[in-house]
Parts: sequence; structure tokens; C-alpha cells
Amino acid sequence: MPDNPLTALLAARPLGCPFDPPTALAALRDERPLTRMVFPDGHRGWLATGHAVVRAVLADPRFSSRYELMHHALADIGPLSAAPLGDPTGLDAPEHTRYRKLLAGKFTVRRMRQLTERIEEITAAHLDEMARTGGPVDLFEAFAHPVPAQVICELLGVPFSERENFQRQAMVVNSAGYSQQEQFDAFATIEDYVRKLVVAKRAAPTDDLLSDLTTTDLTEAELAGVGGFLLGAGLDTTANMLGLGTFALLTHPDQLAALRAEPDLADQAVEELMRYLTIVHTGARAALADIELAGQTIKAGETVALSLQAADRDPARFDDPDTLDIRRNAVGHLGFGHGPHQCLGQQLARVEMRVALPALVTRFPALRLAVPADEVPLRHGADVYGVHLLPVVW
Repeated sequence: MPDNPLTALLAARPLGCPFDPPTALAALRDERPLTRMVFPDGHRGWLATGHAVVRAVLADPRFSSRYELMHHALADIGPLSAAPLGDPTGLDAPEHTRYRKLLAGKFTVRRMRQLTERIEEITAAHLDEMARTGGPVDLFEAFAHPVPAQVICELLGVPFSERENFQRQAMVVNSAGYSQQEQFDAFATIEDYVRKLVVAKRAAPTDDLLSDLTTTDLTEAELAGVGGFLLGAGLDTTANMLGLGTFALLTHPDQLAALRAEPDLADQAVEELMRYLTIVHTGARAALADIELAGQTIKAGETVALSLQAADRDPARFDDPDTLDIRRNAVGHLGFGHGPHQCLGQQLARVEMRVALPALVTRFPALRLAVPADEVPLRHGADVYGVHLLPVVW
């Protein structure tokens, strides 16, 4: 064990490289893929940066996902509370398994691919509106945000007119700049609306996921929590992948040209962008027992911060990892996590990106940034990385 633990997560990205993890993380990963770290609240825990180590922690049930057992790696927001009802990401088996089994069947590859035609229609409608408006536009507001927002709203049976309120609340939930109480309050606002919607769905079911879930053994409160969780997650993450992914392509013209010339590369492009950007960049787990890993002993009760962004740039796992290459086989990336808590909505996110990105770049072949790349405002300090806005012209 090193006598000089890190006193904070190495979080500052290199200047002029908005897509790269902090340079110091790479040096640390290559030297010590698991190292001691003092968390912002003073807790002495660990930081995992190597792909193999991060993947091992995510797969090991001896590491807990329960929030109340962890310490926050990015900010001192006080003791963490237990997950709100309906949020499976902060639970362990068997509670997590129950939610997972109920929801996994709703997000199968086959079912999500059946949505492709509707996602194509939604994408085309927003591209048509961009063409009518003319540039410059904020691509995040005009395209990256509303496409997944409309998809998740339709999937759950939520009126699309409510999306702006939900987006604001989802940003609070996914930002380290707010206290846990503020994050829980934002989640409660979403949950309160969904609770009222669930009552209406029970009385008059419609063809949507929330109505579907009313036929399960979930209680009213659990339904509201699960619905709020799915809505918040579906709004924020894919929107930021579309926004930051487009930004990455616009600043890598060779990759943009390749995707435009070969739309069949969309599947590989999505996986590579997930790896290269890893927008959910940092996670955590709490050790439930003493665990030997990477030559170190992690004691029961210690929190391990997981740098997924450093892991996805690990040269021990990916050749030339700091290069964006949409022809790469990026299978094994951690952009959707790994293990029992791997992202439930990953198949929906894949379909949305596979449809939206090629459609955007082929519809507007002269698409380019309307401001210098270093003037694009980025979501530094947020749990989900992305752009605040993306001015483009064509």
C-alpha cells in the first residue's frame, strides 16, 4: 500500500482535449491500476483506473452498489442516503434482482429494434425542423435532447410537452454540483408526476411501458419510482451521447467522412463513441468483506472509486486507445457499465444513436461547428459528461 495516497480524484481534463480523461489518470493507471485515495469527505478508500480492475469490481457481488455504504468520489455532499424507492442502481441482490427481472424483458434487443421505425420518424421530423429553421442552431436543443426525450416519453406514455421540466430535474440528479438532498428532491419531483400518471394508467391503460408495468407486482410507490428512474435516465444520458458524440465527429473530420460514406458503420461507430467518450465517467462500489485485488487488500467498508473513462482508454485492453476509430471493434468497453448493474436501457440507447447519428451527418453534409471548438461549453463536474450546447451551421 502506498504511503502517499491521492488526496482527490484527478478530474481536470487536459486543455484543448475535451474528450480525453485527465492526463494524470493515464499515468496513474499505467503505474498503479488500483491505488489509495482520500475522498472529499476524508474517507480513505481506493481508486481503480485499469480496465481489468474496474471490470472485476463491477462483476464481484462482494462489492455493494448501495449508496448509503459509499462515499462520494467527486464532492463532499455529506453522508449518502439509501436509494429512493424504485431506483435499482443503488440496490444489491435480492432487491436489485427483483427490479432487474421485471424491467429486463421490457428492454430486450428485439423489442428495442422494433422501435427503429418510430425512432427514424422522430429523427426525421427534428431534422426537417432544423432544415426549416436554418443555421446556426444549438444542436443539443434542436436535436440531441428532443430525439431521445420524445422516444422515452412515448415509450413510457408521458406527454412530450413535459420534457423540459423533466430535463431540468434530470440534470440536477446527474450533477455532482448539487447536494444529495437536492438530487433526491429533483428525483422526487419527477416521481410525483409519474405517480399521478400511474393512477391514470391503472384506470385507463394505454399501449406504453408504464401501463405494462401496472400489471406487475410493483406497488404504486415503486411504480412511480421506477418510472421516474427510467424517465430521468432515458432523458439525460442519450442526449449527452448524441451531443458529445456529434461534437467528437465534427472535430474528427476523417471519422465523420467515414460514417457519412458508410452508414453501415453505425453499429461500430456507436460502440467506439461509447468507449472513447465514456460519459458516465466515474462510479463507485463499497466492499462488503476484505477483498484481495491487484495485489492490494481492500478492507470491508472501504469505497472503491471507479474511473470508467481511464479504464476505457487502457492500452492493456484497447490498441491505440486515445484515437477515435469508428472501425474499431470496441466490444468490452465500460460505457454501459458491466456486471449485474449494466445499463438496463443500453439497447434503446444503441438504437437511438444508430439511427440518429448517420441520419444527421447525411442530411447535412456540410454540418460544422458555428464556434471554435474550445468555445463549446462542457458539463464539467457533472456525473454525466456532455455539452451544455453545441452551436452548428451547415
